[in-house]
Amino acid sequence: MRFTSDWKDYELIDCSSGEKLERWTDQILVRPDTQVIWKSEKTNKLWYSPDARYIRSNTGGGKWQVFKHIPDAWQVTYKDLTFNIKTMGFKHTGLFPEQAVNWDYTRKLIRESGRKDVKVLNLFAYTGGATVACLKEGAQVVHVDASKGMVQWAKENAKSSGVEDKKVRWIVDDCIKFVQREIRRGNKYDIVILDPPSYGRGPKGEIWHLEDSIYDFMKLVLQVLNDEPIMVLLNSYTTGLSASVMKYILDDVITKEKGGKAEADEIGLPVTSNNQVLPCGSSAIWTK
Repeated sequence: MRFTSDWKDYELIDCSSGEKLERWTDQILVRPDTQVIWKSEKTNKLWYSPDARYIRSNTGGGKWQVFKHIPDAWQVTYKDLTFNIKTMGFKHTGLFPEQAVNWDYTRKLIRESGRKDVKVLNLFAYTGGATVACLKEGAQVVHVDASKGMVQWAKENAKSSGVEDKKVRWIVDDCIKFVQREIRRGNKYDIVILDPPSYGRGPKGEIWHLEDSIYDFMKLVLQVLNDEPIMVLLNSYTTGLSASVMKYILDDVITKEKGGKAEADEIGLPVTSNNQVLPCGSSAIWTK
């Protein structure tokens, strides 16, 4: 499993009985996590005095129970990156800290390429963690997400990280339709990053089911890669799409045409209470 131990402003303190006990700077949050099926004893006193806890509803969704003052929004830093977070609907904060291991790896590949004009296409880009990381390395980034609000949030993260003046295009669009247009335009990229949802809708109601769509979508991604691309990174939080399945897809589509190799593994977060690592999804990475 791949993970980073370099977080200072985020900490996964403990996890048990379907919940995570987390520290986001000074804020202590308890959030549900379906991966946490074990029922270890909750000995840390912070379990019983968090600043806020997200409670799922029996009818779907849920709400935050706030016990102490929580800012409307606050910032967390990871190395030289700064992100704006907040407690939002469906348990999220606007940032997935386990993705830091992928930000680090992507930055490393950009540096090692020796290229000064690396072009990155970040699809389903959410609040821009990968976008900001790539901009920090001097890459040109096209950031695409179907949510206008998420793209605005990503712009705020870029500004907080001091990269708002770098070469970046902010696109609110359905990712599949955008890639199809890029193919027609003849635009090519050195790096493509995809973090697709299990299920979603585009800005005009387009339906997205990951397992049904991802293979054909990777065929489109192949057509926007440069002759000598650097990386394709595919993330998944979908239980039915394992790391091995994603590796198979990358090999069948990308490796077959471009050479190189694909690797895949779970990504996770270290748990400070017991030195274990909580799995938080999977990533498959093709490199030349």
